[in-house]
Amino acid sequence: MAEQEENQESAEAASESSESSPASPETPAATTENPAATSETPADAPAKPAAAAHGEPETPADPLEALTSTGRELLDVSLDVLKDLSPEAGALNDLPQASVSKENILEACRLMKTDPRISAKMLLCLACVDYTEYFQMVYILQSLEPERTVVLRTDVPYSDASISSVTSVWRAADWYEREAHDLFGVDFDGHPDMAPLLLYEGFEGFPGRRDFPFNEYQEF
Repeated sequence: MAEQEENQESAEAASESSESSPASPETPAATTENPAATSETPADAPAKPAAAAHGEPETPADPLEALTSTGRELLDVSLDVLKDLSPEAGALNDLPQASVSKENILEACRLMKTDPRISAKMLLCLACVDYTEYFQMVYILQSLEPERTVVLRTDVPYSDASISSVTSVWRAADWYEREAHDLFGVDFDGHPDMAPLLLYEGFEGFPGRRDFPFNEYQEF
């Protein structure tokens, strides 16, 4: 009996102790907030450059950096061959490129073919590009021994869309020039036959130009 009374007194004392003891603090909830996002940036931290706005062109890198040492040597030789025509150095991707005025393009092509330092015996491609205010004629030339490629470039204004034909230098220019005439309306002075190559006689407009209305095509 005495033992039961002692056990009851012990239970009551434990109950009173638990009621009088302060409640344990609640464990804070886990947070997913990134401490780095809330921490203040040190005053001496370097500022990051602002990103260019959408649609704004970034400053292009020097195109000559894409050239190999062999390409740079070929560009230097080309500039020396064309030195009397005031050429400008450039690069088309990884190809050396020299730019001249349209008045000098025929002479430039002759020099690039006949000078033994270049000896561009082959015209790989002649392309016309519309830049809205002017056309750009791109001549991709090939030397066979040693095998290497170099580019000539010239601009042709919309207001005077004519340039000398280079068919007297490379016969392969014949169809390239007729194609450029069909699609862009560029005239090639001295071409032996500017008959339409891709279009038909009487086709109105030049479908290679940016402003050509493709939604108003003609059935034929």
